[in-house]
Amino acid sequence: MLDIKLFRTNPDVIRENLRKKFQEEKLPLVDQIIKLDEEFRASKARTDELRALKNKVSKEIGVLMGQGRKDEAEAAKAKVAETADELLANEEKAGRLSEEIRKLMMVIPNIIDPSVPIGKDDSFNVELEKFGDPFVPDYEIPYHVEIMESLAGIDLDSARKTSGNGFYYLTGDIARLHSAILTYARDFMIDRGFTYVIPPFMIRSSVVDGVMSFTEMENMMYKIEGEDLYLIGTSEHSMIGRYVDTINDEASLPFALTSYSPCFRKEVGAHGIEERGVYRIHQFEKQEMIVICSPEESNIWYDRMWNNTVDFFRTLDIPVRTLECCSGDLADLKVKSLDVEAWSPRQKKYFEVGSCSNLGDAQARRLSIRIKPKNGGPTYFPHTLNNTVVAPPRMLIAFLENNYCEDGTVKIPAVLRPYMGGKELLRPGK
Repeated sequence: MLDIKLFRTNPDVIRENLRKKFQEEKLPLVDQIIKLDEEFRASKARTDELRALKNKVSKEIGVLMGQGRKDEAEAAKAKVAETADELLANEEKAGRLSEEIRKLMMVIPNIIDPSVPIGKDDSFNVELEKFGDPFVPDYEIPYHVEIMESLAGIDLDSARKTSGNGFYYLTGDIARLHSAILTYARDFMIDRGFTYVIPPFMIRSSVVDGVMSFTEMENMMYKIEGEDLYLIGTSEHSMIGRYVDTINDEASLPFALTSYSPCFRKEVGAHGIEERGVYRIHQFEKQEMIVICSPEESNIWYDRMWNNTVDFFRTLDIPVRTLECCSGDLADLKVKSLDVEAWSPRQKKYFEVGSCSNLGDAQARRLSIRIKPKNGGPTYFPHTLNNTVVAPPRMLIAFLENNYCEDGTVKIPAVLRPYMGGKELLRPGK
């Protein structure tokens, strides 16, 4: 949510940003918000006048009564009653206007960073850099589910019976590999100075409204029937929500956190759910990183965070590249975002395995997360950032393809062996 002062002082910046994000249908909302804000401020000013008048006349009543001027005192009482009625009506009007303004402002996207490439959809995203040499072996690499099945590691048919498409059973070495990658990711981030957290896996609607746009919520979140609770689509939601309605000392910044959680997503949209595979699914687990910092440091942390993901994948010998997301591919709360994509030797292309985002002060403003400066002065809103460390089982696709051998075995990189009981290879079999 943007600062209302920007609508008052420079609405053209907001209009231009809407055009850059190809959301011209929202342009009329800018004038509507400005008009409502003018009405709100007028109502608020009148409310303040009436409150001051009521207090003044109320004090006069006692003086008049003390002087025996009862008729004048009764007239003053009538004036107070009349003022009180108008005051109540103005307070209710100001409240309605404030709520209406907030609802409209919640659908206005954040101002994107000047570095963001302009484009309508993800086809306009820009490759930034490649890390590692993408390699295609001279033997055929099977589909990832076939590799898992050869290792007796996945059961999709049973999951369809119990839960439907988009779910899975992982078993044996594949299940162990899945857990090993998450545990290694946890330790990797702790070693980089992040504090490990396991958050709640359900959050209230007020937190959902604070951390994401309405469109994202409709396409992602599962609601618990009969309760004001949603299953999280990523731990970022409950991690940022932890600080709702707080004032934090500037000296405690930054909060650099890494969190584990299961994630649940509807995956509504053009892509849909895969019937055969674990790339786009309803349930997965993820190790995330979240940072809350001063506005001056957010770009520094942004670069540091996506580099952490690149470094993590490179320790597993998986080639990756970074892709700058264009304006039309950014969710409304994001200032800028970068995808990390892993190399698929079977498909001979890269695919997304993580996303790093700087949301500016949008989430902090919605959730009323404030920072108290070290040297006094008014509180301010911090910036919030999030980034995927790793999200198996999607990441398993890249892992299995890049470590698959011609004889059907799968190599275990040295950094993972302590988490796999010392195993160096996964072998096909029952």
